[in-house]
Amino acid sequence: MQMRTLGSTGPAVSALGLGAMSMSGVYGPADRAESVSTVHAALDAGVTLIDTGDFYAMGHNELLLAEALRGRDRDSYRLSVKFGMLRGPGPGPSGVDGRPEAVRNFLAYSLTRLGTDHIDVYRPARLDPAVPIEETVGAIKEMIDAGYVRHLGLSEVDAATVRRAHAVHPVADLQIEYSLISRAVERDVLPALRELGIGLTAYGVLGRGLISGHWTAGRAADTGDFRNHNPRFSRGNVEHNLALVEALRRVAEAKGCTVAQLAIAWVAAQGEDIVPLVGARTRERLAEALPAAELVLTADDLAEIERAVPPGSARGDRYPSAFMPGLGVGN
Repeated sequence: MQMRTLGSTGPAVSALGLGAMSMSGVYGPADRAESVSTVHAALDAGVTLIDTGDFYAMGHNELLLAEALRGRDRDSYRLSVKFGMLRGPGPGPSGVDGRPEAVRNFLAYSLTRLGTDHIDVYRPARLDPAVPIEETVGAIKEMIDAGYVRHLGLSEVDAATVRRAHAVHPVADLQIEYSLISRAVERDVLPALRELGIGLTAYGVLGRGLISGHWTAGRAADTGDFRNHNPRFSRGNVEHNLALVEALRRVAEAKGCTVAQLAIAWVAAQGEDIVPLVGARTRERLAEALPAAELVLTADDLAEIERAVPPGSARGDRYPSAFMPGLGVGN
């Protein structure tokens, strides 16, 4: 597995990371034993970056990772943890909390659930509009100084917020959605990150499965699957978007790879400062994704991909309308 560095101040990590969210029910039921085996397979393949959130099924994901990582050398992997999203016992989020006292509280819970004495990259999942980012980051800096956190990360914020946070403490990376069908980050955010020496960890590189090559029109998502409410999967939009996938499939077949591999490799090819997160929840999907780290795309390949899926060609927002105001960038 090739390695990349998260910005100028962050850790060295594998060129592909493992996003663990899908192992905790966001796309419907997941098999716990298979999830644990998938984490083991990723580590054995050289994946060193594992991303989670304390609100993924309200601690379920962290506890699952603690089980999967038990007995592994703590220096052999890096944990990226998001915090701050508030939920009740019912469905859906109920707000964001970025207060300094909440930062310390969330961190204490994560350290306990994960069974570790430190988090490698700690980041607010969303910007709390009621709390200046300087205060949230200042609390994380205190935890870095105390040894509980190694690096500061951000998630889903705009370029101005990145600059404000970076002025308080160096930011290792920004985690944000980036894929062939979600490219808004290219306008202002990515240039700012590169100016400041900040890395990018890209989630949603397969558009939540939409551009994986495995989704089909009319497919019924499981009960509780987030995609039931995602505009890009809605009737009318999904058919249009899957036509883009078929155009991408022709490029992939000519290249001798799968659609998923091509889509992941495209994100990785956008810069050595970008690390795609693969949201595999089974060993089968992980095994398909891993070769993307070694897939070399030529200038001609990239041009063909751009013709198949031009910027802005996807139909529908990347989140339901209620979620869009909380994002740093749009589609």
